[in-house]
Amino acid sequence: MNIPYKCPSCSGKMVITELCCSECKTTIKGNFEPDEFSALDYEEKNFLKIFIASGGNIKEMEKRLGISYPTVKARLEHLIIRLGLRESRESMENMKKKKIEIIEKLEKGEIRASDAVKQLKETQGDE
Repeated sequence: MNIPYKCPSCSGKMVITELCCSECKTTIKGNFEPDEFSALDYEEKNFLKIFIASGGNIKEMEKRLGISYPTVKARLEHLIIRLGLRESRESMENMKKKKIEIIEKLEKGEIRASDAVKQLKETQGDE
């Protein structure tokens, strides 16, 4: 059974609070955060296993999975984003739009330079 990553009730982040040894029943209580791989579903984990077993060779992935090169690349990109290793293109485009809006407000005199700097720093923090 996979550990649920999100709360089924409110979609909040789940935290593991107890671990128990299956042999001696020793129990450890605390707050243990699941790693980023816990958020992956079975198919994503399987794709990652095949990717590693293929030595990262996309042509080999094509053969093993019976899918096209662009499909392998798209699934790999999806995994990279899901693991938090890179922002999605949409997210990066939104960030760029926010920065342009801030600069335009500054140019029009709608905000002070110090406010623009603060807002741009906040935008960087969203990355």
